[in-house]
Amino acid sequence: MARRSPSHSVNPSHSRHADDDETQLVDPAAELPDGKQQSRRRRKAKRIVLITLLVIALLGGGGLVAGGLYLRSVDSGIERVDAFEEIPEAERPVKAEPETKNYLILGSDTRDPDATAGSRTDTIILAHVPKDHASAQLISIPRDTWVHVPRAKNGNGGREAKINAAYAWGGIPLMVQTVEKFTKVRIDNVIVIDFAGFKEIVDALGGVEITVESNFTSIHPPFRRFTAGKQVMDGDEALDYARQRKQFATGDFARIQHQQQVIKAIVNKASSGGLLSSPGKLSSFLNATAGAVSVDRTMSLLDTALELRGIKGGALEFYTSPTTGTGRKGSESVVLADTAKVGPFYEALVADDIAQLKALAKK
Repeated sequence: MARRSPSHSVNPSHSRHADDDETQLVDPAAELPDGKQQSRRRRKAKRIVLITLLVIALLGGGGLVAGGLYLRSVDSGIERVDAFEEIPEAERPVKAEPETKNYLILGSDTRDPDATAGSRTDTIILAHVPKDHASAQLISIPRDTWVHVPRAKNGNGGREAKINAAYAWGGIPLMVQTVEKFTKVRIDNVIVIDFAGFKEIVDALGGVEITVESNFTSIHPPFRRFTAGKQVMDGDEALDYARQRKQFATGDFARIQHQQQVIKAIVNKASSGGLLSSPGKLSSFLNATAGAVSVDRTMSLLDTALELRGIKGGALEFYTSPTTGTGRKGSESVVLADTAKVGPFYEALVADDIAQLKALAKK
């Protein structure tokens, strides 16, 4: 029963892919002394509160108000990252629609067999929540997109480069500034996720349903054979599926599509599988995701949960930032932004004109 994923893409085909090695944003956890283990456990418990909020948001907000006072009391204790402190306010975009929200989701796959040591982010998603809070638009920006990276306070940057170089040169603040310069979209909050956590999340949900677009064999051991059509994948299978890119003509764009499929499948399963009514399933789900998320210092967890509580998997719309495919910049294989489409595409997002955004995505 093969059918194409409902994901939207501005670029349906590309001739080849940028082929730099995978890199990682977060180092894998090392063995810690007892005191540090206790500290890590406390941070993990705080992350569980964050994930609880987000799950409640996805499932409709049940129990959120009753627990509001408690949630507010722990909100300030969630592990945070610096995201905006180093960005001059005068250089940031101004929001045209104050009631919209824009989240920058930065992801890495620290256990990808292709990964090498480094500090570039593998996944960059700009998530937009319209003022009616009835849907969400998730726009994947290919990590090899060739953009101007502003100069960081440490002197790095100030030149053209792949967009994910911004993190290596100036951390999250420079990544935020680079995305804002490129899209002209003001970022409200930042979420950092280790996408290798997909495996544990999917297993906690009892598997997710994915529609594979064509037959292919994984390039990673144990070299699974994926067959076209709708199927239920466990955590290992879903993570392996989300990693594949080198055997596709569209390269990293295929991996983006697979990641989008897995994200949507997780949300659909979480919102339809009775997660909140099953303490065992909910506990497994929360523990599986607890170690994979950090947020910026300005993010209110309770407000975020309230804002997102009406959004279900069917209301998630996936796009890819407009490109003309891949090319060369010196010795580097890069993704080239479609300069004719990028401006109008993000202008529609800034104006909260979702109908125009969809129309531009289809061109």
